[in-house]
Amino acid sequence: MKLKLCLSFLMFFVIHDVQSAKSQWMALVPSTIPAVQGSCVVIPCTYNYPRPSSKKIINSWLGFWKKGNKVLATSIQKWKLPVEYKKRTQFLAKLRTRNCTMLLDSVRSTDVGPFYFRIEMPQYKSFSYTQNSVSIDVIRNPPPPTLSVEVNDQVYATCSVFHSCPSIPPQFSWSHTGVIKSQSKKVNAWNWQTVSTLTFPPLATDFNKPLNCTVRHRGGKEAQSSIILLI
Repeated sequence: MKLKLCLSFLMFFVIHDVQSAKSQWMALVPSTIPAVQGSCVVIPCTYNYPRPSSKKIINSWLGFWKKGNKVLATSIQKWKLPVEYKKRTQFLAKLRTRNCTMLLDSVRSTDVGPFYFRIEMPQYKSFSYTQNSVSIDVIRNPPPPTLSVEVNDQVYATCSVFHSCPSIPPQFSWSHTGVIKSQSKKVNAWNWQTVSTLTFPPLATDFNKPLNCTVRHRGGKEAQSSIILLI
């Protein structure tokens, strides 16, 4: 009986906590996102706000991404952005569905943030989610890709890298010819993985020689990994 009461209380607590979160001014964003300098980064974002006490219907939303008092991106198309952000941001949000996602391209060393979202509802209220800000960890020198090789009748090599730019994923090049395939997948809300595979029939002259995989990120930053082919 005590166990049932405990489970009931826990269920009530979880449901109440979820409901209270949905009725607060709260934005769900990652606190920090790593991004290679020169590449792009998608900042995923969802927001909530207290339900209006009146029955008035909200049918207008204005969204802004800001750093301090500067506007980086906005849902207002004719808004004049500062020179340092002009043509570098895309407002991907669908405010009606409480989505406030933004893309920042050509990441600079100064794009560390913190950035925060602001919602304006002329028929209701406005709010700046300064307590739910996002910082960018700008990576000047990207880490080498992960490289692995299997040698049987065919050489099967895999090279992979994580990144924050799904619209323009990293490009791979190999030091050996063969059949090359690549694919990308979403790992979490702000992280993607792109994998390149190389397959070729081994020759005696290939063994004990390095196989190189080079990855080129959006913006031109490169990193390389190498492995020796062994019999």
